[in-house]
Amino acid sequence: MFMLLTVAIAPGLALFSYFYLRKQIHKDPSRSLLRTYIYGMMLTFPILFVQYVFEEEGVFNSVFVSDVLFTSGLEEFFKWLVLLVVVYGHVDFEDPYDGILFGASVSLGFATVENILFLLTFGMNEALIRALLPVSSHALFGVVMGYYLGRAKFVEESGTKPMLFLAFFTAFGLHFVYNALVMAGSIRMYLLIPFMLFLWWFALKRVKRAHILSVDQYIRKHRTVR
Repeated sequence: MFMLLTVAIAPGLALFSYFYLRKQIHKDPSRSLLRTYIYGMMLTFPILFVQYVFEEEGVFNSVFVSDVLFTSGLEEFFKWLVLLVVVYGHVDFEDPYDGILFGASVSLGFATVENILFLLTFGMNEALIRALLPVSSHALFGVVMGYYLGRAKFVEESGTKPMLFLAFFTAFGLHFVYNALVMAGSIRMYLLIPFMLFLWWFALKRVKRAHILSVDQYIRKHRTVR
């Protein structure tokens, strides 16, 4: 059991450490990030409950609608809602890059519990592939969502409402494509690998941009103080 939990949790911690250590100005309080991570873990259970109810009631006649459209929308909406309600107005959300960290935290909290439940059910044979695909994809969806959340709060010319809109719908769109490719049957790996490469490129471009915006904000703030 200890080995299984370690294998399930390690990928999320490794990915979060990567994004956390890239921040070169001031590091966010670990307590706030841990709290957000726990919120993400707690999200797993209401999401699974809603999915179970809809499945039992036969709300969707199409597997594609149920497993691709509904699932991706539901998961990203709950993550977005937590970030908007709990994190957006928090004192520790201090610059655009913080959006990256908080977005990654809530997503990886969710992905970690999902990974634990999967490995408990099916064993550790697919632990590596889950680390490379579902866990990392959730982290990257969160990074993208957090980037636009940071722009909504700190970049006035971007406009708050459009960025909040993009925070949800960009993550949802990426998740939708990922879930659709997972359903592609025997050719899915041939489609998922280039998509994951694109997803890493897309997310890291926003990580770099968020860092630049945070440095600019830091410089402006200290010039104003002087």
